[in-house]
Amino acid sequence: MRQALFTLALVAACCSPALANMELAKAKNCLGCHAVDSKLVGPAFKDVAEKYRGDKAAAAQLALKIRQGGSGVWGPMAMPANAQVNEADAKKLAAWVLSLK
Repeated sequence: MRQALFTLALVAACCSPALANMELAKAKNCLGCHAVDSKLVGPAFKDVAEKYRGDKAAAAQLALKIRQGGSGVWGPMAMPANAQVNEADAKKLAAWVLSLK
């Protein structure tokens, strides 16, 4: 019984939405400019989550920015458009980023 619970916990941990979306961020090359905990070229994902915490429109705005790019919010460096990210994946990435604490 103990082994079964351990295995179930391990499967849940490795297959969690957070891990799946980190994998999506890797696959879509987000980690070339962003990191979870520290600023690279762009802001840390956790800083983005903190800035927009409580903003009900943030998920839609970030999903749009992921796909179309943007500038001026985090300094002079522009975020390029990411045409390889479809709308569904942009929404998943935005929700994941906003879930970080």
